[in-house]
Amino acid sequence: MAFTATILSSCTPYNNTSNNQTANTSAANPSKAQTTQPAKENYSVTNATDTYRDFTIDNILHSDNNGDIHFNLYIPKSYDGSEAYALFVTLPGYEGLYFQGVGINLHEENFGFEVQKYNSNMIIVAPQLNGWDEESADETIALVEYLLSAYNIDKSKVYIEGYSGGGETASIAVSKRPDLFTACLQVSSQWDGEYDSVAKAHLPVYIAIGRDDEYYGSGKSQSAYNTLYNLYKQQGLTESEIDKILVIDIKEREYFTIRNVDSEHGGGGLFAEDKDIMSWLFGKH
Repeated sequence: MAFTATILSSCTPYNNTSNNQTANTSAANPSKAQTTQPAKENYSVTNATDTYRDFTIDNILHSDNNGDIHFNLYIPKSYDGSEAYALFVTLPGYEGLYFQGVGINLHEENFGFEVQKYNSNMIIVAPQLNGWDEESADETIALVEYLLSAYNIDKSKVYIEGYSGGGETASIAVSKRPDLFTACLQVSSQWDGEYDSVAKAHLPVYIAIGRDDEYYGSGKSQSAYNTLYNLYKQQGLTESEIDKILVIDIKEREYFTIRNVDSEHGGGGLFAEDKDIMSWLFGKH
């Protein structure tokens, strides 16, 4: 993969500090309901020259605190920095991690493409991390902070989705920094983050999984939902109020078989094309 010091026009940062890839941008970011103070650091970025379906492939954020973070980036052709755009973060499962191959997440999962149908004024980032633990969550947070500082992004429209291991990462990221995100979609995964900060922030969460998911089962997802639900009840929220910000969607076997998919876990990719799920993410928040 080759890199040059020239920033592609579709990836020109909003702050326009410099076209040099070693230009630093500060990650100052106001908080809505902050739980973990964002670390002060400077970033530099190596911008990719290759593209795939309008994504630039294998940009690298060089973070003092988190090392090199690889990501694929879609910037709508209409973006010129004059208007605040939404941001969508899609975290892949194991098959899409960086060591599996550059850009493989975009070949294996369709979320980054399907979401373009819901908001044409939306920047989309598809990170390629190396795991699904707290370190990966910190890298995700650092990447979001960088994008918020480098582009004109509407901070009330920052969405995150994670599939399989990426869903574990997403749950940790939103529990550490619920102030950064508008809504979270967890797909075919389990909740590894903590709950109190998410409940305190009233962060909308949609959990979708197959009843007999071969890797996770659905019991852990049900338990995560129950925990968040009970926290909201303790806050005095009504059922209708909870239903607006917390959803569990356990798909029965037929959901997958009628779509000619044998694996309920692998079939989680179908959720990208489910209008009910995706409309919830973008339509209500």
